[in-house]
Amino acid sequence: MGAVAFSEPQERMPAILSAPAAHLTRLSSLVVACCALTVLLPAYAQERFSLFVPSDEDDVKRMLKLVGLRDGDVVYDLGSGDGRIVLQAARQNRKVTGRGIEIDEKLVAESRQAAKKFGVSDRVQFLHQNAFDADLKDATVIAMWLWPEVMRMLRPKILKEARPGARVVTRVWDLGTWKPDLTDTEGSHVYVWVVPAQVAPLWNWTLTVQGVPYTYAAVFEQHFQMVEGVVRVGHRRGVFESMKLNGDEISFTLAMTLDGLGLARHQFSGRVKGDVMEGKVTLSFERDGSVVEVPWRAEPVSTSDYFAPTGLNFK
Repeated sequence: MGAVAFSEPQERMPAILSAPAAHLTRLSSLVVACCALTVLLPAYAQERFSLFVPSDEDDVKRMLKLVGLRDGDVVYDLGSGDGRIVLQAARQNRKVTGRGIEIDEKLVAESRQAAKKFGVSDRVQFLHQNAFDADLKDATVIAMWLWPEVMRMLRPKILKEARPGARVVTRVWDLGTWKPDLTDTEGSHVYVWVVPAQVAPLWNWTLTVQGVPYTYAAVFEQHFQMVEGVVRVGHRRGVFESMKLNGDEISFTLAMTLDGLGLARHQFSGRVKGDVMEGKVTLSFERDGSVVEVPWRAEPVSTSDYFAPTGLNFK
């Protein structure tokens, strides 16, 4: 384990009791070291750090398998230690590049030497840097095994800076209330998350159906990749169902009566592209069984007609 204040490598560990039983023996030796550090080291501006413990080679392969390593991936390791995750990724796929972020200068030098030894120094970099200062915008895969508290502190940085669709992989410890998208429990637990697009709370769009425009005022609530939503069309309100957000891909359904057309079952699918959601909507009409497909483009708004008075005079 490295640190974000002293050494920042690849395996970090607190909450020993939360680790799988198979790891307690191996990790228990670190408890003594941690206790010693609290006595021997002075107070630092950063209160959390991680000690360096090399990741098991088999676990490294399991992490890369679960994350679905593929051509063109840019693999970052926050707290890269001796570089083995980035090096394994580059050796495993010649179309993968990588960057290790490590605060221990000695480990950075060792990682660079290993990259030369394995013939991948043209595709990987190892930077002497604090993980909190890393630029994550190019990463498609972000690996880390730090103390749980440190990973939790990095969570908002990842969600803010990493591109939607980037995958995050850890082992042993998860990321708190951010539920993993994939889990491997055969041995040390390995977790994968897909970074979700940020969905603004208020959106408007207009669908033109059979020559008639219908305006939708939607309100979304997001918790990581989990999204819920409600909508108003005219004086009617409804609830979005089956909402899914995978990276920048979004889909949901809606059953809503449209004036003059009757009940329409909507199937929305599209992508979140910054300040725009766009894609297509398939509408199935209960009245005559007809099905139409129309384009869909939504934009965020600062105020929403969803909250406007409804009144009593409607059927």
